[in-house]
Amino acid sequence: MRPVPDFARFLSLLCTVFLICGPAIALEKLDFRVAGDDKSLRQDLRGASFVQSAVSEKNTDARDLFAAALADYGRMVETLYANGHYSGVVHILIDGKEAASIPLLSVPRQISNITIAVNPGPRFRFGTARIAPLARDTRLPADFRTGAPARSTVIRDAVGAAVDGWRDVGHAKATPAGQSITADHAANTLNAQVQIDQGPLVRFGDLVIDTPSAVRESRVRRIAGLPGGAPFSPAELARVADRLRRTGAFSSVALSEAETLGPGNKMDIGLALADEKPRRFGFGAELSSLDGVMLSGYWLHRNLLGGAERFRVGAEVANIGGATGGIDYSFDARIESPAALGPDTKVFALTQYEHLDEPDYLSDQISFGVGAAKRFSDDLEAELGITYIYSQTEDGIGNREFSLLTFPAAATLDRRDDPLDPTGGYFVNLQATPFLGLGGTGSGARTYGDGRIYRGFGADNRVVLAGRLQFGSVFGAGLTDTHPDFLFYSGGGGTVRGQPYQSLDVDLGGGVRIGGRSFLGISAELRTSINDTFGAVAFFDAGYVGAESFYDGTGNWHSGAGLGLRYKTGLGPIRLDVAAPVSGDTGSGVQIYLGIGQAF
Repeated sequence: MRPVPDFARFLSLLCTVFLICGPAIALEKLDFRVAGDDKSLRQDLRGASFVQSAVSEKNTDARDLFAAALADYGRMVETLYANGHYSGVVHILIDGKEAASIPLLSVPRQISNITIAVNPGPRFRFGTARIAPLARDTRLPADFRTGAPARSTVIRDAVGAAVDGWRDVGHAKATPAGQSITADHAANTLNAQVQIDQGPLVRFGDLVIDTPSAVRESRVRRIAGLPGGAPFSPAELARVADRLRRTGAFSSVALSEAETLGPGNKMDIGLALADEKPRRFGFGAELSSLDGVMLSGYWLHRNLLGGAERFRVGAEVANIGGATGGIDYSFDARIESPAALGPDTKVFALTQYEHLDEPDYLSDQISFGVGAAKRFSDDLEAELGITYIYSQTEDGIGNREFSLLTFPAAATLDRRDDPLDPTGGYFVNLQATPFLGLGGTGSGARTYGDGRIYRGFGADNRVVLAGRLQFGSVFGAGLTDTHPDFLFYSGGGGTVRGQPYQSLDVDLGGGVRIGGRSFLGISAELRTSINDTFGAVAFFDAGYVGAESFYDGTGNWHSGAGLGLRYKTGLGPIRLDVAAPVSGDTGSGVQIYLGIGQAF
């Protein structure tokens, strides 16, 4: 026999080591079997399987698959219970062996085939379904009743609703005190009886601040507005957190309930805060083929004086490269102080300089104002203020000066399901601005309203019908005695797309044109989702401007219509609209609008 050469001997040894220590052979097959024809149950079981997740993620390490298989026994049973099956049988075979019978010290080094076989058995229904006692107005799940499918999730939800019902009326420590849940396999029924211990009526104690913050502790307490001594209320606790979040001074707000009650059944509330970065800046841009480019930006300082104050400086340049008017620009500054007049309030001071080169007039204006705002509920807010305005204006009437003391008031009701891309709900903003003319300037009042409504249709509201109504009126002051910025125009992206910006006004004759004292705007959109990324829109807009204070039909209408494309992002949809005139003689040709967010 010839001796084996050293190289050949080395190669043979290397192959042996590779076979012993090399990587395990990848999983060849996962067989998922569910008896019966319940497709929904089969999908739920697959979705709950750790083995299925590992295979989907291409993780075929033998040890990981073995651990996932052992965990899947519990996952499968839990999923069967959640679907009302209480006599199911689960087998998980690893290369033909039951996974549960494989010793933990003999984990397979390689796994070729895994079979998950589930026989769900019959679906059980509730025989007895009872929870007591219940607080007034407690609404249990509709499926928690005799004869309904006995899903374990329904029991869990019913217990949660019962506990929440007691918490809503001040019993913060309500908890399940006992339960009797038995399955009758002969009758395929589940009897569920749960006893609730409502505990004592609890009152709010102190707000205990657990973390340091750059905002003064006294200001944190004032902003939070926890009503110490008042009956416990989860809704009030949520409002405390919302008040702190709305300041923008905190990146995280977490409230916790004390485990034990103090004297008089008072419960302290713990507060953990994380400060937001004190400064930030942002910018925006919009593009219209006729109105040109609009650029805006701001710089914001949170917690300016240690009391969660917000100081914001902003600037905007519009009509860059536009075909109507010249370049407009403005600078503004505003400071807000929360909880100055109690919780849910804020006071503010502002100043603004504005240069407007509009089609009908040229204006340089400066204003100073103070005001206060109050939030009455999660969706209703109102604001009052007083502002002084000085303006130098040049228009068809001549060079004029305006000196005004205004008293703006506004209320906003916002019940949209998503302010960035609503598919349901409505929005209403009403404004009234009485103005007192100084030094010969006219006096009167300006009113404006903006109402929007949304209705979704189909699965996941993939089709949305949106409508908008705008209206405005100036009364008390004559047409030529009213500041041009208080008058109304129509045309452009905010009113009638397809018509040039502020192209509809009032003709005084002799080439003199001016805004109107009455305005009406109507818009309708049909929005549809093409997929999770893109959407399409068809829209129609119409606008009316009249010389009189209220609509009397003597003014003029114009309208426009078009199609749009939406690209959905986390900051709201990016909007591209293409529109053309439909009626009126104020414009011609096609206009393009590009911006962020829906048109309304």
